Amino acid sequence: MGRPVKRSLTLKGHRTSVSLEDEFWAAFREIAAGKNRPINDLAAEIDVARGLQTGLASAIRLYVLDHYRSEDANRHKTIEIPTAQ
Repeated sequence: MGRPVKRSLTLKGHRTSVSLEDEFWAAFREIAAGKNRPINDLAAEIDVARGLQTGLASAIRLYVLDHYRSEDANRHKTIEIPTAQ
C-alpha cells in the first residue's frame, strides 16, 4: 500500500481535501459508482455522519471497510431451511 495522496472533494459547495491511499480512493470511487452516486455526494453523507473526533479521511476508510465487510458477510450467509416437525 502506498503513501496517502491528497484528493480534492467538494462538500456542499465547499472545497476540501482528504489524504487517502490509492487503494482506498479506488475502492471509494468503486462504491460510489456502484451506488450510482457522485463521489462528492457520498463524501458529504459520510462527513455529516462522522463524529467530531473522526477526521474525514478516517471516516472514508472506515466506510470503505464497513462496505466490503458487509458485502463479504452477505456473500457468506447461509440460508436456513425450515425443517418439517
